[in-house]
Amino acid sequence: MPELPEVETYARDLAAVLPGRRFVGARVGWPRQAPRNTPEAVDARLAGQTILAVGRRGKYLCLQLSDDWLILHLKMSGRLELVPAAHPRNPHAHTVFVLDRGDELRFHDPRKFGRLYVVADPAAVTGALGPEPLDDAFTLAAFAARLRGRRGRLKPLLLDQRFVAGLGNIYADEALFTARLHPLATADGLTDDDIRRLHGAIRAVLARGVELRGTSFSTGGYRDLTGNRGEMQGTLLVFRRTGEPCPACGTPIERLVVGGRSTHVCPTCQAAPAAERGGSRQTEQAPRIASAPR
Repeated sequence: MPELPEVETYARDLAAVLPGRRFVGARVGWPRQAPRNTPEAVDARLAGQTILAVGRRGKYLCLQLSDDWLILHLKMSGRLELVPAAHPRNPHAHTVFVLDRGDELRFHDPRKFGRLYVVADPAAVTGALGPEPLDDAFTLAAFAARLRGRRGRLKPLLLDQRFVAGLGNIYADEALFTARLHPLATADGLTDDDIRRLHGAIRAVLARGVELRGTSFSTGGYRDLTGNRGEMQGTLLVFRRTGEPCPACGTPIERLVVGGRSTHVCPTCQAAPAAERGGSRQTEQAPRIASAPR
């Protein structure tokens, strides 16, 4: 799933080329991709609108238009491509935004989980999101305040977009390893030093992901606007490295299931909470946050 670094890469690339461009219309071939608008309404509302700015909120790509906002969530398999209309079309380009000057912004989504919204107020879609972890306002004190009173396990908490926006499975695992914290540790058990390390790790891992233009694994996975792979996968410390030696201590990386999500840890560097030791670690049954926006 594209997470903050991948969506930020799209936002920066599109911000360099789209402001001032005008939508001619849109073709939505998969109606469920636009849950708040019919395909006909998307086409009618976008036609004639000028793109004023492109940004990001959490995992959402946000295009400010002359009258509305176009908001995209790439979900599990979404990719974007800006090409001339004559360029051969990928069969998974279920939504095509038609631009002036003969170009198209294509929303590729093989698994059809991606979503688009045309709304007058972006808060209608993004209003429930937590703070942006790379913003200056996301200070150690602000992070500690958000943790105060929380009792849930760290991995599901970091994936809850209402707690902090933009983290997903890849960068949560990397941040927890960098902070030397186990994903089953609970928020109310963190020391001040634990909180400091986790805050710094979240910001450092995400900043590194943005710098390297995201993470790409398979040929059908994330690609940037021009089809190039990200470079973060070559620097990942634990994610999808099951059985490989920990880069810090050499212990084989383990894969757990926490809250229904594949999770990667070093059992030495990230000591499990006492309640999970001695064979009692039933991670498949760890609490889930089913209603958390992703």
